[in-house]
Amino acid sequence: MDFTLSDEQQQLRDTLVRFVQKDYTFDKRKAILKSPDGYSRAAWKQLADMGLTALGLPEEHGGLPGNAVDTMVVMEVFGRGLVVEPYLATVVLGAGLVAELGSAAQQAAHLPQVAAGELLLALAHDEPGTRYELNHVAATAKTPDRSTRGQAQGDGYALNGTKTVVLHGAQAGKLLVSARTSGGERDDKGISLFLVDRNAPGVTVRDYPTHDGQRAADITLKNARGELLGKEGQALPAIEHARARAIAALCAEAVGCMAALVEITLSYIKTRKQFGVPIGSFQVLQHRMADMLMSVEQARSMMYLAANRADSKDVADRRRAIAAAKALVGQAGRFVGQQAVQLHGGIGVTDEVNVSHYFKRLTLINATFGDADHHLGQFSDLLVTPAEVPARKSAAA
Repeated sequence: MDFTLSDEQQQLRDTLVRFVQKDYTFDKRKAILKSPDGYSRAAWKQLADMGLTALGLPEEHGGLPGNAVDTMVVMEVFGRGLVVEPYLATVVLGAGLVAELGSAAQQAAHLPQVAAGELLLALAHDEPGTRYELNHVAATAKTPDRSTRGQAQGDGYALNGTKTVVLHGAQAGKLLVSARTSGGERDDKGISLFLVDRNAPGVTVRDYPTHDGQRAADITLKNARGELLGKEGQALPAIEHARARAIAALCAEAVGCMAALVEITLSYIKTRKQFGVPIGSFQVLQHRMADMLMSVEQARSMMYLAANRADSKDVADRRRAIAAAKALVGQAGRFVGQQAVQLHGGIGVTDEVNVSHYFKRLTLINATFGDADHHLGQFSDLLVTPAEVPARKSAAA
């Protein structure tokens, strides 16, 4: 397999590296985290001007050609810069689902706004107690003639339920909400996806910062109006596919974080002196740096695998690759983060030093969409009976 980036991908990477180094410094990021929105509208506009918010969207709606490998390039640099803007939530998850499920009218109404950087999206799927089970959906959606838990407003569906840890849910203009139109709480069939205005009547949003400085929200729906996206009761495969792309993107972001930690730590041990000499001259610390680098390169290989298989039509193969990548990258992120903190000593855990921020982000990446232990179990199950493992057990897909 050829891992060499194309000229266009290399140019994209170089442009993003310059953006991070010049316009997204550590101090600027700290100021962004303290802002009410939790992200920079100016930085988001810059990303839109570079064409990133249009990447991978249909060209007829203002999009640019792109695939999971292009997203990998973007997210790896974002990991290096600890970029907090809602790219994953809006472009990878939200716009990807609208492009896959939406009607021509729905795509024309929303995707040009996303491509122009004017509309943010968020996928509201996870619920309390679901533990990464994609098909565990208790929220309901009823039409007027079938409503037993509330009345529909206007000609849409009436949505009721609670969604938790919705990435950038409070910042989004539109929510993509999963809800049951039929079946039991753990049935694969019967899950539908709806477009919901975040400010619509019946939508309550509780915004909060996560441990790594990102933003998430808990969302309560009480007879909130929703517009059906795609066919009723058949949204799970698309949600599964969107999660695969998102996990591949997170793996790339984690590799960017780890690569930055190796560089920062190497620079530190070359200048930090103990007993009159740089601590980097101690052989045991050189061995630790070598172990860190090996972990990063192993994770990078899995990052390539995840990006290559994220859009595979072979669902079983895609699930295996995504689960394997998420498990190994999660393990590598923990190891590299712990070593970086140890080699920095006491300052490694302070907010004043960027090492702690990278470690926090790696910790949250591991927990997002299933941690290393969860995906290791998924990979094991898929090796034994790949055709029989149901979607509900695969947060990887």
